[in-house]
Amino acid sequence: MNERAGILPLKNVFTTGEVADICNLSQQTIIRCFDSGRLRGYRVPGSRFRRIPRDALIQFMKENNIPLDQLEMGKTRVLVVDDDPAIVEMLVELLERDGRFEVQTAATGYDAGLRTRDFRPDVIILDYMLPDINGNAVCRSIRSDESLRDVRIIIVSGVIDREHVDRLLAEGADDFIQKPFSIEHLVNRIVELVAK
Repeated sequence: MNERAGILPLKNVFTTGEVADICNLSQQTIIRCFDSGRLRGYRVPGSRFRRIPRDALIQFMKENNIPLDQLEMGKTRVLVVDDDPAIVEMLVELLERDGRFEVQTAATGYDAGLRTRDFRPDVIILDYMLPDINGNAVCRSIRSDESLRDVRIIIVSGVIDREHVDRLLAEGADDFIQKPFSIEHLVNRIVELVAK
């Protein structure tokens, strides 16, 4: 990997939602192809989640005359949800400068719901206290939607106790990061969670 030359690491394993986006097909179609054996992959042990390795996806795309150009884009989609414009601006700038991420933002839980369905993020960076809703409700809403099962949620907050953190994790958050935080740590967690 040579990041100085602008070469970014390619993603090697994809969710059914990502494959659907890349192939411009519905997620249900991709799941049917997977379940019938037309699209090779594996299930994540102990869950219903399906994963498709890059080589299997390329083979499927070639067999079905799907252009490979979408596959090479491969940026991780991140939705930043926070009502503090300074934090949003900082995160968007740093993530976009990294080059591996496509970033959109929302300032309320309501906007986050709409953006999540349109943008189909891989990861949501979610402020715990939003003007209209708290992180628990957002986690519950996302986890109750089967088509959003693979979305990773990182909660960020400056004021929260361990009991709240445990409840957030139980309700579907994948991680909790205390404000103020290191952007390097956040980026590492995004990459680790998407690779799972």
